[in-house]
Formats: sequence, structure tokens, C-alpha cells
Amino acid sequence: MYIYDQYDQRIVDERVSQFRQQTRRYLAGELNEAEFLPLRLQNGLYVQRLAPMLRIAVPYGLLNSRQLRKLAHITRHYDKGYAHVSTRQNIQLNWPQLEEVPDILAELASVQMHAIQTSGNCIRNTTTDQFAGVAADEREDPRPWCEIIRQWSTLHPEFAFLPRKFKIAVCASEQDRAAIHAHDIGLEILANDQGEHGFRVLAGGGLGRTPVIGSVVCEWLEKRHLLTYLEAILRVYNQHGRRDNKFKARIKILVKAMGIEQFRAAVEREWESLRDGPSTLTEQEIARAQSFFTAPDYAAVDGGASARELRTRCEAEPIFGNWVRRNTAAHRVPGYQAVTISLKATGFAPGDVTDTQLELLANLADQFSFGELRTTHQQNMVLADVRQTDLYALWQRLQAAGLATPNIGYLTDVICCPGGDYCSLANAKSIPVAEAIQARFEDLDYLYDLGPIELNISGCMNACGHHHIGHIGILGVDKKGAEFYQVSLGGSQSREAAIGKILGPSFSQQDMPEVIDKILGTYVDLRREEETFLQTYNRVGIDPFKERVYARTH
Repeated sequence: MYIYDQYDQRIVDERVSQFRQQTRRYLAGELNEAEFLPLRLQNGLYVQRLAPMLRIAVPYGLLNSRQLRKLAHITRHYDKGYAHVSTRQNIQLNWPQLEEVPDILAELASVQMHAIQTSGNCIRNTTTDQFAGVAADEREDPRPWCEIIRQWSTLHPEFAFLPRKFKIAVCASEQDRAAIHAHDIGLEILANDQGEHGFRVLAGGGLGRTPVIGSVVCEWLEKRHLLTYLEAILRVYNQHGRRDNKFKARIKILVKAMGIEQFRAAVEREWESLRDGPSTLTEQEIARAQSFFTAPDYAAVDGGASARELRTRCEAEPIFGNWVRRNTAAHRVPGYQAVTISLKATGFAPGDVTDTQLELLANLADQFSFGELRTTHQQNMVLADVRQTDLYALWQRLQAAGLATPNIGYLTDVICCPGGDYCSLANAKSIPVAEAIQARFEDLDYLYDLGPIELNISGCMNACGHHHIGHIGILGVDKKGAEFYQVSLGGSQSREAAIGKILGPSFSQQDMPEVIDKILGTYVDLRREEETFLQTYNRVGIDPFKERVYARTH
């Protein structure tokens, strides 16, 4: 992973010192609310319903065990003993005291972490595939490119005050595990006919009030031009994006207003003055970024023998075998697998992890995965480099800590924003809906029979829970002061990305488990052999689901 040099550390340390003084002046009444607002946002601090919320940056989701232990310490001493993994792969604290936030930032700086650009109208954390660097279907490791973008975009003066927040995702695998089509800019690393790698560039995607799937701006971009091309897109957006209405300020609105052809032409014109300029990436600079993501010291393993041993163990202990089948993924190195740790146990808020669990995960990362762990945009965690012969011992440790729920990719692996329990923007609570659905569908055999289903829940139109691209999406809405929930079907964050269609009138919170049950029952009745929920929906459309769900309630 990337290691700070002296300049990085000095910048982060100086930022902590600056914010300490700004906070002191605010608490002393020397700065008013409006004056303090941009200062706190530049340091990841929001005002929420019950307390401030601090969003901590986790570049492309990668953490080392030292950072995990520090996060455990911070949640224990400055918060209520747990942290929350966000859909931007960041970590959020829900209960810090404002006067202690400078101390938290100082603690973070001591392990090369910060909260810079986790809020505000700037380029946010660049995200990627949680299996980056180890995925069997990957063309190349996208993390060096995320790091190049991070270094370019952090505190970039030209892009510090964009019309709205700006999100970039990079993916280099056959499957899109970074939801690049739902980002302001999505980058896909592809190979051309000569086997050379370059970028397919999408722009204008995004969720929120007006959900849009991104459009292709450039089918093929040489790697050395990445930053100059990104700069051209950002400049067009910065110049022409609307600033008079925050709901129409995202780049997706600009692309839609201009049309993709005109937008592309504007970017190309802007690029003419940037192409081959100082921001063009040299081979040395690319190699420098790649040097931070070299392969760990993998053991030389007889992959065939290791796999046979694992199969034997799985057959001997079916519960373990079930976890291996659901929660581990293929690895490019023989004898290894990537492990997804579910933060979706029934009865717990999706994405929450306690201080003791964080410390356990740090120990497990040291013991089983070269001291590193990743967060996922689906609010889970990943140990990416686990030997197959260590999986059983790892599973036992995770099971004892309540972290071995074998539900990755199934209905109860819910993406869920903090909602009205914490967020001041939310119209409705999300977590109780997620917990009620998890409790209703706790039968794993039924979940496995249903097959892969993505259920995403947001408490408001900002769509932090990505409800638009869930196979089943739930959106909390406010109706004359009462909370209701709108359901959409058919969304997808895959390569065939799609925005879900609204089923019909909304439901009360108590109705939601029954509504989901009727949707699932319709799918089971209509599916053909081996057909997934999304395939059935795409074949039959929304009407059969609508008829079943509203047959008795309306």
C-alpha cells in the first residue's frame, strides 16, 4: 500500500493543527456557524441529528492492521465503540464530540490517515474493486491508478470548489465490482487488439434525485493521458456545471443538458490545451505508483493439492463448506483465496463494526493476510490473501466473533445508509427496515434457493444506500411528516447497469417485510430453471410483481 513520504505527513499534520485552531475559535465564538461550515466540511465533519459525524478517508478501501487498531482505539475512546463502513469505502463515526475531533484527526495522522476531502464539493475518495490486485478475472491492478488520481486530486486548487461533490471509480476486471456506471467518472481498464491496456472513460453517471447511468466519453485512452483527460472533463464541468441549484449541479445534469456528443466535443477541445502537457504521466511516475502495490511474499503452494485438501475439509464440515462457497472468491495465486467478512449479521446495522471486532480483524490480517484488509462499497470487509490451508482456522475465529454470516451476495447482504437514525438529511429510517427484512428472511436455505439478490436501502433521495441500482431498491420518503417506503425493481450495478423502476405507491415501515415476501414469492413462481431474480425480472417485467404486491393492500 502507499506509504506517506515526508511531504504527505507534513501536509496532514499541518491540517490537524489548522483545524485545531479553527475549532477552538468556533467554540470560543470567534467564528460563526457560516464561517465554520466550509472549514469543518473540508475535514470530513458533518452536523447530524444527534451528534457530529466524522467521515474518515480510506483510499480505495485499503487499510493496514496498525490503522485498524487505531480505528478501534478511536471508536472506543472518542465514540460509542463502533464504526460504520460507507458505500464510498470510507469509515464513519456517528458520535464524536466536536471539541475532540482535532484529537481524533491527530490520532489518525499518526497512522497516515485523515478526513480531507471526504465531504464538500470536491473530488471524493476514488473507489475500486475490493479484490483489486488478487482477482482471477482482473486485467491489471487498478489500485496504482487510484493512487495516481488520489495524489492528483487531493487539495487540487482548481477543483476544490466544484459545483457539487465528484466521485470517480476504477475497475479492471471482467465483472464490474466498482459500480463504475453509477459514478461521475467511471474508468474501465481494457486491452486493445495489441494487448495494450488503456482506459474506457464514462462520465455523467450518478444516483441521487436524478439517477443516470454514465455515458462513454472516450472508448480508448492511453494510460499516459489519464490525468490530462480527467482534468479536461473536470474543467468542462467546473466551467459549465450549474451552481444556482444544488439539485441540478451534478455532472450528470450537465451531460444530459449538453448531450453526450456536445459534451465529448467540449472535453476534446479542452483536452487540446492539456494533452502532452506537464500532467502527462511518464513511465517512471506510473512505475513509482505501481511500486507501492507489489505482490506480498506468497508461499509456493501446490494449488491442486491445496484445493483438494480444502474440498475434503468442506465435505467433512458442511457449515464451513457453506461459508467457503458463499464468502470466499477465487485468487490469481494458486493456493490462496480472498475472504469477504460479512458485516450483515441479523440484528446489527449493516456496515457497523465494533472496536473489539476491529482489533480482531487487525490480528487476523496480521496472521492470515499480510497485515492488510479492505473495505467494500457493499459495506463489508475483505481479507484478500488467505491461504486455503488457513481458511478453516480463520473461519473459526470469525464465527466466534459473529463475523462469519455466509450471506455474501444474497438478500440479507443489504446495502443500507445510516438513514433517519443519524442523518439530518434523511426523510426516513433505513436501519430498522434492513433489520426487519434480515430477521424475516433469516433462513439461509431459502436465501440460497432465491439465489443472488441485491437489496439496497436509502433513507432519502441522496441515495447513499444506492437504492436505484439494487435488484430491489427501497427509498424512504416523507409524506406529511410520516415515513413511507417506495420500492423499485430491476436496478443493477453490473456491466449491464440499470436504474430500477418504481413499483407503485409506497408502503409503511411495518409493511416492508411482507412486501419483500410477495416480491420474492412472485419471482419463485415465475422463474425458470437456473434463472436469477434479475433475469426473471428482465424477462417478465414489473407488472406481475405489481399485481401480486398490490393485490390486497390497494
